[in-house]
Amino acid sequence: DPSDGRRETEGAMFGRLCIVATVIATTSASKWPLRAKHADDVPASFDCSMRKLAYKYGKQQIPRMGKFESLYYALDLNSPDCNTTMTGGEPDLRATRNDVVPPLAVYVHPLGRDTDDGSVTRPLRSIQLALDTVAARTDGSPKTVVLRGGTHYISDTIHLGSKHSNIKVMAYPGEAPVVSGGVKLNVQWTKAQNDVNNTYVANIKGQVDEVPGLILDNVFATRARYPNIPGGLETSCGYGCMVSGGDAKWTPPNFSKYGNVTYYTDSNPNTARNITPDNWFQHYMIGVNGLCSVYDPPVSYWCSQNPSGGGAFAFRTPSGLTPKQGALPNSPYKDPSTALFFVWRPARWANWMFEIEDYDVSSDTYTFGKGGNQGARGNNNGGDFFIENVMEELDYPGEFFADMKAGMLYLNYNGTGAPSTDMEVVVPSKQVLLNASGTQWDPVTNVQFKGITYTATSYTYMMPHGVPSAGDWALDRYGAIFLQGTEGAVFDSCTFDHLGGNAVMVSGYNRNATVTNSDFSYIGGNSVAAWGYTNETATDPGRPGVAIENYPQAGVDGTDGNHPRYTTITSCTSREVGLYEKQSSFYVQAKTAQSIISGNVFFNGPRAGINANDGFGGGDEISHNLVFSTCRESGDHGPFNSWDRQPFQTTIRTGQPDMIMQWREIHHNFFVDNYSPQEDVDNDDGSAYYHTHDNFLVYGGQGMKNDFGGHDNHHFNNVYGYVGKGLGVCSQLDGHEDYFYGNKVVMTGTNVGGLTCSGTGKTVVHDNEYFTPSGTISECNMALDKWQAQGEDKGSTVAAVPTDETIMEWASVLLGIQD
Repeated sequence: DPSDGRRETEGAMFGRLCIVATVIATTSASKWPLRAKHADDVPASFDCSMRKLAYKYGKQQIPRMGKFESLYYALDLNSPDCNTTMTGGEPDLRATRNDVVPPLAVYVHPLGRDTDDGSVTRPLRSIQLALDTVAARTDGSPKTVVLRGGTHYISDTIHLGSKHSNIKVMAYPGEAPVVSGGVKLNVQWTKAQNDVNNTYVANIKGQVDEVPGLILDNVFATRARYPNIPGGLETSCGYGCMVSGGDAKWTPPNFSKYGNVTYYTDSNPNTARNITPDNWFQHYMIGVNGLCSVYDPPVSYWCSQNPSGGGAFAFRTPSGLTPKQGALPNSPYKDPSTALFFVWRPARWANWMFEIEDYDVSSDTYTFGKGGNQGARGNNNGGDFFIENVMEELDYPGEFFADMKAGMLYLNYNGTGAPSTDMEVVVPSKQVLLNASGTQWDPVTNVQFKGITYTATSYTYMMPHGVPSAGDWALDRYGAIFLQGTEGAVFDSCTFDHLGGNAVMVSGYNRNATVTNSDFSYIGGNSVAAWGYTNETATDPGRPGVAIENYPQAGVDGTDGNHPRYTTITSCTSREVGLYEKQSSFYVQAKTAQSIISGNVFFNGPRAGINANDGFGGGDEISHNLVFSTCRESGDHGPFNSWDRQPFQTTIRTGQPDMIMQWREIHHNFFVDNYSPQEDVDNDDGSAYYHTHDNFLVYGGQGMKNDFGGHDNHHFNNVYGYVGKGLGVCSQLDGHEDYFYGNKVVMTGTNVGGLTCSGTGKTVVHDNEYFTPSGTISECNMALDKWQAQGEDKGSTVAAVPTDETIMEWASVLLGIQD
C-alpha cells in the first residue's frame, strides 16, 4: 500500500514513553519529576495546576497535534495524584492530503524503475534521478518531485546544488513517504548456542559492513552495554545506569601527545569589547593544535592562553582508565577492540566517547584512542561512565551485539519465544540523507520539502568535531539534512525520527532556512543546529578546497556573511533528543544571527533546551515556546542557556562593523525548569543584551541570572512560579547595568536575591510584586520597606504567596491561553 508510511501514531510511540516516567521519577511522588533544590517548598497543588496549564498551552500552540498524547504523558497527567482527561481529536498526520500536484511532476515510488518515465503510473525509483530530471528543465514548467508512500531506502546521500534551485519535493497527497538511510536486513533468527538470556542469532554476512545501530519495528535497540539501561536507548535513566567515576582510576592526560599549542590573542583595539569590568571576555583568543588537535579544525578558545569563566582551565581529557575491582563485573573481556567508553565530564557538562587503543589485561587498564572531542570543556579525570559494544555485556532484553568478524548478529530478544519472522530489522547506515550545498555566490535557492519523514541515519559522535566558539559545546558538521550555501530552504510538515546524529545542520552561509509544522523524535544529537564560520585556521573540513584567508586574525571577523541568518523554527515538536551526545539541545546556534524560534513545544532532553553558544550578531527572537524536562541527565542550565565569552565583529546591530550584538528577545514563553537546580533562562558567562519579558518562568533557584562579566540583561513583565529568589547577578559598569522590573515573583525564599546594591553598575530594580511564604522579604541586607525608605526599589510590593488559581490566571492572560 503506497499510503502506508512509517510515520507512527502518537499513541504507539508513547506506549514507550510511559517507561521513561517510571525510570526517571525519582523525586517526590506527589510532584512530577522535580529535581530543584527547593522542590520540597513547592506545593503539589501548584505543580499539578501548572502541568495542566502547560498541556493546554501546548495544544494551543500546535493544534495539528490534536489531543497531543505525547505531551499529556510527558507531563504525567495520568498519574493518580494529578489526573486530567486527555482532550482533543486525533493528530493530523496527513498534512498533505489537500495538496495539489502540479502538471508534469516527476513521481518516485519505492518499487519504481529508473528506466520508466516518472509519470504517476510509471514512477522512478531514484529520488536523485528525479531531482536531476526536473533540474534540467528549461521550459519554465514546475520543478516538482512527488514521493509516493512507503519507505525509500537510499544507498547514497541525495545531493542538491545550485542547479536544483526552485525544486519542490512533496508527498503524494494523503500519503506518508519515508526517506531512510537504513539497510533492511534479511534475517532468519535461530536460538544462540549456550543461551541463557533468550538470545537469538542471525547470519548477516554480505548485507552490511558494520552495525552501528539497530532499529526493530521502528524502535532503537540498545547495543550491548554495562550498566544496562532498563527502558532501553529511547529512555532516560537520569543520573543512573552508569558506573560511578569514582570507581575507576583515570590515566592522566598526555600533554605531549600532539605537541605544543600555538596561542593567538587579538590585540587590535578596534575589535576589543571594553564593556565589562575586570577584563571579562574583552578580546578574541584561541589556541591552535596541542591537545585541541582532537578537533578538526584543531582550534578552541579552551586551548587559548587565558581561558576564563566558570570552572575555566585549558582543555584536556584523561588518557584511559583502570576500573576498580567489580566496577565492570563481566571483565576482562575476550575482545574489547570494538568497545567504546561513554564518559561524562565531571559535573556532567558533556559526555566523551572513546575508542580503545590498547588493553593491558594484567593491570586491567584501558588506553583510550580516538575520541574525547565531543565536548569543548576538559578535565583530568572522567565522571560517570559505561562501556558498550562487547559481547559479554549482551545480557539484557532489547540489547544486540554484531560480531562482524563472523558476520553474526545477536539479539537478546525482548519478548516471548523467537522474534517474529515479519519483524522489520534495519541497520542505520547513511549519516546524511540530504545534502543541499552551494556557496554564498552561487547558492541553492528556494528548495522546498513537504510531508516527508526522514529516518535511520547512523550515529556521528565518532566523526570530526569542532569547537564552534567559546561556549561549552563541540559540534559535528553532520545532519540527516545538511544545508550549506542555501537561501529559502523550507521543510514543512516533515518528520525527523530515529536519527543517529543531528537531524538538521544549518552550516555556514544560509539565509531563511525554515523548518515548520514538523516533528523531531529519538534524535542522537541535536534536532536543529546552526553553525557559521570565521577564519581561524588555514583549513576547515567544512569548507574543503577553500583558501581560508587572514587567519587567525580574521577569527574575530563575522562580517563576511558566512554564517546562518534568519533561521526559522516554528510550530515544531521535539522530544527524546541527545540519545547519544548529551551536550545536545532541541536548537543550538553558534556564529549565527537573527534566528526565529517560535511557537514550538520541546521536552525530554539531556541538556539545555535552546542554546546560544555565543553572542554573535544577536537579533534573535525566542517566543511562544513551551519547554520543559530539559537537563534530565546533566548538572545545570535549564530550558534556555547562553554564553558570550568570545567577542565577534558583525554588522547585525547597526549595519556597520560593531563588537556589540543586537538585543535578543525572549518573550511569551512557558519555560519549566523542573530538572535543573538553576534557572529557566540561564545567561551564563559574559551573556549580554537580553530582553527577557512576558514569560511564565516556573521553578529554578532564581528568576534572573548573570555571571562572570555578564551585563545588559533586562527581565521585565515576567511571572515567576516558585523560584528560590528573584535574581542573582554580577558586577557591571555604569551604563551596562541589569534591569529587573514589572515582574510578579512567587518565591520559596524571602530574599530578593544577589544584586549590586550600590556603587558602579548598580542593578536597576523597581515595580515588582514579590510573594513569599511569610509575606515579608529582604533586599540588600534589610527589609524591603527600609530599603525603599532609602529611595530604592520604588513601586515594589510584598505579600503572601497567592493561590494556584491566581498564578494560573496571571500566566493565562500573559500568554493568551484560552479556555
